Amino acid sequence: MFALTATAANPDDPLAGLALGDHPEPSPPPGWETVRVRAAALNHHDVWTLRGVGVDPERFPVVLGCDAAGVTDDGREVIVHAVIATPGGDETLAGDFNILSERYDGTFADRVAVPSRNLVDKPAELGFEQAACLPTAYLTAYRMLFTRGELRPGDRVLIQGAGGGVATAAILLARAAGLHVSVTSRDETKLERARELGAHVGVPAGERLPARVDAVLETVGEATWKHSLRALEPGGVVVVAGATSGFDPPADLARVFYRQLRVIGSTMGTREELVRLVRLLDATGVRPLIDDVLPMEDGREAFSRMVDGELFGKLVLTRPA
Repeated sequence: MFALTATAANPDDPLAGLALGDHPEPSPPPGWETVRVRAAALNHHDVWTLRGVGVDPERFPVVLGCDAAGVTDDGREVIVHAVIATPGGDETLAGDFNILSERYDGTFADRVAVPSRNLVDKPAELGFEQAACLPTAYLTAYRMLFTRGELRPGDRVLIQGAGGGVATAAILLARAAGLHVSVTSRDETKLERARELGAHVGVPAGERLPARVDAVLETVGEATWKHSLRALEPGGVVVVAGATSGFDPPADLARVFYRQLRVIGSTMGTREELVRLVRLLDATGVRPLIDDVLPMEDGREAFSRMVDGELFGKLVLTRPA
Protein backbone atom coordinates (compact mmCIF):
# COMPACT_ATOMS: atom_id res chain seq x y z
CA MET A 1 0.00 0.00 0.00
CA PHE A 2 1.01 3.64 -0.36
CA ALA A 3 2.29 5.33 2.81
CA LEU A 4 4.32 8.23 4.20
CA THR A 5 6.98 6.87 6.51
CA ALA A 6 9.73 8.15 8.77
CA THR A 7 12.86 6.24 7.85
CA ALA A 8 15.32 8.13 10.07
CA ALA A 9 15.45 11.09 12.43
CA ASN A 10 17.19 14.35 11.60
CA PRO A 11 16.79 17.22 14.12
CA ASP A 12 18.01 19.86 11.66
CA ASP A 13 16.43 18.60 8.43
CA PRO A 14 13.30 16.62 9.31
CA LEU A 15 12.23 16.15 5.71
CA ALA A 16 15.41 14.16 5.04
CA GLY A 17 13.84 11.15 6.77
CA LEU A 18 10.44 11.38 5.03
CA ALA A 19 9.76 8.65 2.47
CA LEU A 20 6.76 8.21 0.16
CA GLY A 21 6.02 4.81 -1.37
CA ASP A 22 5.15 1.19 -0.72
CA HIS A 23 4.72 -0.15 2.81
CA PRO A 24 3.40 -3.53 4.01
CA GLU A 25 -0.35 -3.82 4.62
CA PRO A 26 -1.36 -3.86 8.30
CA SER A 27 -2.02 -7.21 9.97
CA PRO A 28 -4.38 -6.45 12.86
CA PRO A 29 -4.20 -8.67 15.96
CA PRO A 30 -7.38 -9.94 17.66
CA GLY A 31 -9.55 -7.06 18.81
CA TRP A 32 -8.17 -4.73 16.16
CA GLU A 33 -9.48 -3.90 12.69
CA THR A 34 -8.36 -1.99 9.65
CA VAL A 35 -9.75 1.26 8.36
CA ARG A 36 -9.47 2.39 4.75
CA VAL A 37 -8.21 5.95 5.16
CA ARG A 38 -10.13 8.63 3.33
CA ALA A 39 -8.50 11.65 5.00
CA ALA A 40 -5.70 12.22 7.50
CA ALA A 41 -4.62 15.51 9.09
CA LEU A 42 -1.06 16.69 9.67
CA ASN A 43 0.15 17.66 13.15
CA HIS A 44 3.34 19.01 14.68
CA HIS A 45 3.74 15.57 16.25
CA ASP A 46 4.56 14.23 12.79
CA VAL A 47 7.39 16.74 12.41
CA TRP A 48 8.67 15.98 15.91
CA THR A 49 8.87 12.31 14.94
CA LEU A 50 11.01 13.18 11.93
CA ARG A 51 13.22 15.22 14.27
CA GLY A 52 13.59 12.19 16.55
CA VAL A 53 11.52 13.50 19.48
CA GLY A 54 9.38 10.96 21.34
CA VAL A 55 10.09 8.00 19.10
CA ASP A 56 12.38 4.99 19.52
CA PRO A 57 14.82 4.93 16.57
CA GLU A 58 14.37 1.16 16.46
CA ARG A 59 10.78 1.76 15.31
CA PHE A 60 11.92 3.21 11.98
CA PRO A 61 10.58 2.88 9.38
CA VAL A 62 7.19 3.81 10.85
CA VAL A 63 4.12 5.16 9.09
CA LEU A 64 3.50 8.74 10.19
CA GLY A 65 0.15 10.32 11.07
CA CYS A 66 -2.08 10.41 14.16
CA ASP A 67 -5.42 11.51 12.73
CA ALA A 68 -7.75 9.77 10.30
CA ALA A 69 -11.30 9.33 9.16
CA GLY A 70 -12.26 6.48 6.88
CA VAL A 71 -14.30 3.37 6.27
CA THR A 72 -14.11 -0.04 7.95
CA ASP A 73 -14.26 -3.30 6.03
CA ASP A 74 -17.98 -3.58 6.79
CA GLY A 75 -18.70 -0.08 5.44
CA ARG A 76 -18.89 1.89 8.69
CA GLU A 77 -17.74 5.52 8.40
CA VAL A 78 -15.52 6.26 11.39
CA ILE A 79 -13.17 8.66 13.11
CA VAL A 80 -10.02 7.06 14.53
CA HIS A 81 -9.13 7.82 18.15
CA ALA A 82 -5.34 8.02 18.08
CA VAL A 83 -4.60 7.04 21.69
CA ILE A 84 -3.49 3.41 22.09
CA ALA A 85 -3.62 2.27 25.72
CA THR A 86 -4.99 -0.34 28.07
CA PRO A 87 -8.77 0.24 28.24
CA GLY A 88 -10.39 1.43 31.43
CA GLY A 89 -10.32 4.83 33.11
CA ASP A 90 -8.54 7.76 31.48
CA GLU A 91 -6.49 6.31 28.61
CA THR A 92 -4.18 9.34 28.59
CA LEU A 93 -2.95 8.39 32.09
CA ALA A 94 -2.34 4.70 31.34
CA GLY A 95 1.17 3.38 31.84
CA ASP A 96 1.28 2.13 28.23
CA PHE A 97 -0.15 5.35 26.75
CA ASN A 98 1.03 6.08 23.22
CA ILE A 99 -0.47 7.49 20.07
CA LEU A 100 -0.47 6.21 16.53
CA SER A 101 2.91 6.52 14.77
CA GLU A 102 4.86 6.08 18.03
CA ARG A 103 4.69 2.30 18.66
CA TYR A 104 2.24 1.43 15.90
CA ASP A 105 2.03 2.52 12.27
CA GLY A 106 0.05 5.71 11.79
CA THR A 107 -2.59 7.04 9.45
CA PHE A 108 -0.71 8.42 6.43
CA ALA A 109 -1.40 5.29 4.41
CA ASP A 110 -4.10 3.54 2.44
CA ARG A 111 -5.05 1.53 5.53
CA VAL A 112 -4.43 1.76 9.28
CA ALA A 113 -4.97 -0.86 11.99
CA VAL A 114 -6.39 0.18 15.37
CA PRO A 115 -8.22 -1.41 18.30
CA SER A 116 -11.93 -1.70 17.54
CA ARG A 117 -12.71 0.36 20.64
CA ASN A 118 -10.82 3.29 19.05
CA LEU A 119 -13.43 3.77 16.34
CA VAL A 120 -16.04 6.51 16.72
CA ASP A 121 -18.96 6.84 14.31
CA LYS A 122 -18.62 9.77 11.92
CA PRO A 123 -21.81 11.85 11.57
CA ALA A 124 -23.04 12.04 8.00
CA GLU A 125 -23.03 15.86 8.26
CA LEU A 126 -19.28 15.87 8.88
CA GLY A 127 -17.06 15.36 5.83
CA PHE A 128 -14.08 13.01 5.95
CA GLU A 129 -11.64 15.93 5.67
CA GLN A 130 -13.33 17.73 8.58
CA ALA A 131 -13.55 14.59 10.70
CA ALA A 132 -9.84 13.86 10.18
CA CYS A 133 -8.97 17.12 11.97
CA LEU A 134 -10.54 16.07 15.26
CA PRO A 135 -8.48 13.30 16.96
CA THR A 136 -5.39 15.37 17.84
CA ALA A 137 -5.68 19.17 17.55
CA TYR A 138 -9.40 19.53 18.24
CA LEU A 139 -9.48 16.84 20.91
CA THR A 140 -6.44 18.41 22.59
CA ALA A 141 -8.14 21.82 22.57
CA TYR A 142 -11.39 20.32 23.91
CA ARG A 143 -9.62 18.63 26.83
CA MET A 144 -7.57 21.77 27.61
CA LEU A 145 -10.65 23.99 27.70
CA PHE A 146 -13.29 21.87 29.34
CA THR A 147 -11.66 18.95 31.19
CA ARG A 148 -8.33 20.28 32.45
CA GLY A 149 -9.19 24.00 32.36
CA GLU A 150 -12.73 23.43 33.69
CA LEU A 151 -13.89 26.55 31.85
CA ARG A 152 -17.52 27.58 31.79
CA PRO A 153 -19.58 30.01 29.69
CA GLY A 154 -18.53 33.58 30.41
CA ASP A 155 -14.99 32.69 31.52
CA ARG A 156 -12.08 34.49 29.88
CA VAL A 157 -9.35 32.55 28.13
CA LEU A 158 -6.09 33.54 26.42
CA ILE A 159 -4.92 31.31 23.57
CA GLN A 160 -1.24 31.74 22.77
CA GLY A 161 0.00 31.44 19.18
CA ALA A 162 -2.92 32.08 16.83
CA GLY A 163 -2.73 30.08 13.63
CA GLY A 164 -1.59 26.71 14.92
CA GLY A 165 -3.90 23.72 14.77
CA VAL A 166 -4.65 23.53 18.50
CA ALA A 167 -4.97 27.31 18.84
CA THR A 168 -7.39 27.54 15.92
CA ALA A 169 -9.44 24.68 17.31
CA ALA A 170 -9.51 26.32 20.73
CA ILE A 171 -10.82 29.61 19.31
CA LEU A 172 -13.71 27.88 17.56
CA LEU A 173 -14.61 25.60 20.48
CA ALA A 174 -14.27 28.35 23.08
CA ARG A 175 -16.58 30.68 21.18
CA ALA A 176 -19.08 27.88 20.66
CA ALA A 177 -19.11 27.35 24.44
CA GLY A 178 -19.65 31.04 25.27
CA LEU A 179 -16.14 31.95 26.46
CA HIS A 180 -14.48 35.35 26.05
CA VAL A 181 -11.45 34.70 23.83
CA SER A 182 -8.14 36.56 23.57
CA VAL A 183 -5.32 35.47 21.26
CA THR A 184 -1.71 36.42 20.57
CA SER A 185 0.56 36.15 17.55
CA ARG A 186 3.68 37.73 16.10
CA ASP A 187 1.85 37.95 12.77
CA GLU A 188 -0.80 40.66 12.33
CA THR A 189 -2.39 38.71 9.48
CA LYS A 190 -2.92 35.72 11.79
CA LEU A 191 -4.37 38.00 14.45
CA GLU A 192 -6.85 39.39 11.96
CA ARG A 193 -7.87 35.92 10.86
CA ALA A 194 -8.29 34.89 14.50
CA ARG A 195 -10.63 37.84 15.02
CA GLU A 196 -12.59 36.75 11.96
CA LEU A 197 -12.95 33.30 13.57
CA GLY A 198 -14.47 34.90 16.64
CA ALA A 199 -11.64 35.99 18.96
CA HIS A 200 -12.73 39.05 20.93
CA VAL A 201 -9.19 40.37 21.47
CA GLY A 202 -6.04 39.90 19.40
CA VAL A 203 -2.71 41.36 20.54
CA PRO A 204 0.91 40.98 19.41
CA ALA A 205 2.84 38.29 21.29
CA GLY A 206 3.95 39.56 24.69
CA GLU A 207 1.73 42.65 24.69
CA ARG A 208 -0.41 43.37 27.72
CA LEU A 209 -4.06 42.35 27.47
CA PRO A 210 -6.89 44.81 28.16
CA ALA A 211 -7.95 42.61 31.10
CA ARG A 212 -6.58 39.56 32.87
CA VAL A 213 -8.00 36.12 32.07
CA ASP A 214 -9.15 33.07 34.02
CA ALA A 215 -7.08 30.64 31.97
CA VAL A 216 -4.32 30.48 29.38
CA LEU A 217 -3.94 27.72 26.82
CA GLU A 218 -0.20 27.29 26.34
CA THR A 219 1.31 25.34 23.44
CA VAL A 220 4.19 27.71 22.58
CA GLY A 221 6.42 27.33 25.64
CA GLU A 222 9.55 29.38 26.29
CA ALA A 223 8.63 32.33 24.09
CA THR A 224 5.27 33.03 25.75
CA TRP A 225 5.58 31.59 29.27
CA LYS A 226 6.15 34.85 31.20
CA HIS A 227 3.33 36.52 29.31
CA SER A 228 1.01 33.60 30.11
CA LEU A 229 1.63 33.90 33.86
CA ARG A 230 1.29 37.70 33.84
CA ALA A 231 -2.00 37.51 31.94
CA LEU A 232 -3.74 35.49 34.68
CA GLU A 233 -6.10 36.61 37.39
CA PRO A 234 -5.05 35.48 40.89
CA GLY A 235 -6.00 31.83 41.18
CA GLY A 236 -5.97 31.39 37.39
CA VAL A 237 -4.70 28.39 35.48
CA VAL A 238 -2.22 27.77 32.68
CA VAL A 239 -3.07 24.59 30.77
CA VAL A 240 0.02 23.32 28.96
CA ALA A 241 -0.13 20.90 26.04
CA GLY A 242 3.01 21.71 24.09
CA ALA A 243 6.12 23.84 23.73
CA THR A 244 6.87 24.51 20.08
CA SER A 245 9.36 27.29 20.96
CA GLY A 246 11.25 25.30 23.59
CA PHE A 247 10.81 23.22 26.73
CA ASP A 248 12.70 25.33 29.30
CA PRO A 249 10.64 28.42 30.15
CA PRO A 250 11.64 30.74 33.01
CA ALA A 251 9.84 29.47 36.10
CA ASP A 252 8.74 32.82 37.62
CA LEU A 253 7.87 30.86 40.77
CA ALA A 254 7.30 33.96 42.88
CA ARG A 255 4.36 34.95 40.69
CA VAL A 256 3.03 31.39 40.78
CA PHE A 257 2.82 31.15 44.56
CA TYR A 258 2.00 34.80 45.38
CA ARG A 259 -0.94 34.79 42.99
CA GLN A 260 -1.77 31.13 43.70
CA LEU A 261 -1.65 30.23 40.04
CA ARG A 262 -2.11 26.69 38.80
CA VAL A 263 -0.07 25.02 36.07
CA ILE A 264 -1.76 21.94 34.63
CA GLY A 265 -0.54 19.58 31.94
CA SER A 266 -2.84 18.17 29.27
CA THR A 267 -2.21 15.51 26.66
CA MET A 268 -4.53 14.46 23.85
CA GLY A 269 -7.92 13.21 25.13
CA THR A 270 -9.98 10.14 25.85
CA ARG A 271 -12.32 8.31 23.52
CA GLU A 272 -15.27 9.61 25.55
CA GLU A 273 -14.02 13.17 25.13
CA LEU A 274 -13.76 12.57 21.38
CA VAL A 275 -17.38 11.40 21.36
CA ARG A 276 -18.41 14.55 23.27
CA LEU A 277 -16.39 16.71 20.88
CA VAL A 278 -18.20 15.21 17.90
CA ARG A 279 -21.53 15.88 19.64
CA LEU A 280 -20.49 19.49 20.29
CA LEU A 281 -19.76 20.03 16.60
CA ASP A 282 -23.02 18.36 15.67
CA ALA A 283 -25.01 20.56 18.08
CA THR A 284 -23.34 23.88 17.28
CA GLY A 285 -22.54 23.55 13.59
CA VAL A 286 -18.89 24.41 14.26
CA ARG A 287 -16.56 22.87 11.69
CA PRO A 288 -12.76 22.55 11.74
CA LEU A 289 -10.88 25.23 9.85
CA ILE A 290 -8.90 23.62 7.02
CA ASP A 291 -6.02 25.53 5.49
CA ASP A 292 -5.63 23.17 2.53
CA VAL A 293 -6.46 19.69 1.29
CA LEU A 294 -3.82 17.79 -0.68
CA PRO A 295 -3.60 14.25 -2.06
CA MET A 296 -1.38 12.09 0.13
CA GLU A 297 1.09 11.82 -2.77
CA ASP A 298 1.83 15.52 -2.11
CA GLY A 299 2.77 14.78 1.47
CA ARG A 300 6.25 16.26 1.15
CA GLU A 301 4.77 19.63 0.22
CA ALA A 302 2.41 19.47 3.20
CA PHE A 303 5.26 18.64 5.59
CA SER A 304 7.35 21.48 4.17
CA ARG A 305 4.54 23.92 4.84
CA MET A 306 4.16 22.60 8.38
CA VAL A 307 7.89 23.00 9.05
CA ASP A 308 7.85 26.55 7.65
CA GLY A 309 4.71 27.51 9.57
CA GLU A 310 2.97 28.60 6.38
CA LEU A 311 -0.58 27.68 7.37
CA PHE A 312 -3.63 28.79 9.34
CA GLY A 313 -5.75 25.85 10.36
CA LYS A 314 -5.26 22.23 9.42
CA LEU A 315 -3.52 20.58 6.48
CA VAL A 316 -5.38 17.45 5.34
CA LEU A 317 -4.10 14.61 3.15
CA THR A 318 -6.63 12.51 1.25
CA ARG A 319 -6.83 9.11 -0.40
CA PRO A 320 -9.32 8.13 -3.12
CA ALA A 321 -12.52 6.30 -2.16
